[in-house]
Amino acid sequence: MLAYKPQLMACSIEERWKPLVKYLYHLNISRDGMKRMLVVQPTIFCLDLETVIAPKVRFLQDIGVRNDAVGNVLVKFPPVLTYSLYRKLRPVVIFLRTKAGVTEDDIGKVIALDPQLMGCSIAHKLEASVKYFRSLGIYHLVLGQMVADFPTLLRYNVDVLRPKYQYLRRVMVRPLKDLIEFPR
Repeated sequence: MLAYKPQLMACSIEERWKPLVKYLYHLNISRDGMKRMLVVQPTIFCLDLETVIAPKVRFLQDIGVRNDAVGNVLVKFPPVLTYSLYRKLRPVVIFLRTKAGVTEDDIGKVIALDPQLMGCSIAHKLEASVKYFRSLGIYHLVLGQMVADFPTLLRYNVDVLRPKYQYLRRVMVRPLKDLIEFPR
């Protein structure tokens, strides 16, 4: 780990690591969870707790991620703590709410189920997925419900989805309603 990220040596154990570990335990993150976070995104342990990490945790709570799920979000997708709150995280949430049709009540659930959505490019991934589903005739709020039921749907490559949809419609002769009810 140190060979890969030597800057970890510069981080103070007393000033950075101990308060962060205590904070992560407070979020119900286990030792194994912290180990995973350290392996996946070691630079987290050099970030300032008060100015960088805590505001992102508060943001997750503010959008509706349940307190008991925040720790799981961080363990599943540690890079979320390294993204800019104003240039990355908020824009993705705003996009999901306004363009993908996810309701205010569901946005926390969506992020808790698939925190990797926070790392997706709006322009290159999310917008293309939403545009594809809308081109199929799926309405805004219906798409939002589909995403709430299966958030990973927006991360799939459109080129992979297209033949599956065509098979569903042409070979199986299934209505669009089936896709809407069972997006998986």
